[in-house]
Amino acid sequence: QVQLVESGGGLVQPGGSLRLSCAASGIIFSIYTMGWYQQAPGKQRKLVARITSGGSTNYADSVKGRFTISRDNAKNTVYLQINSLKPEDTAVYYCNTYNPVTPPTYWGQGTQVTVSS
Repeated sequence: QVQLVESGGGLVQPGGSLRLSCAASGIIFSIYTMGWYQQAPGKQRKLVARITSGGSTNYADSVKGRFTISRDNAKNTVYLQINSLKPEDTAVYYCNTYNPVTPPTYWGQGTQVTVSS
């Protein structure tokens, strides 16, 4: 059974940084493209960053240059380094596999990021 446990969120002032972590189990982590998804209040969840099994990365325009996704296959963990946080980054952040044809059906609890002064 797939388990995804996100952590590292919190309340941070604009301009601050956070590092989110996601520990995965129940999947052969190393073969999957993994993604970080953002769900802002009242909005649909959207993909903001993804990383292939080989380490290639891709970012949404809204986060490019500020977010960095990485992975440690030995630890079955994917990370999201978030710098220069803005109030509009306030959201629940989830990790999951990324497949453009078959969206994930299971989601973890996510981790809340709140950017406010």
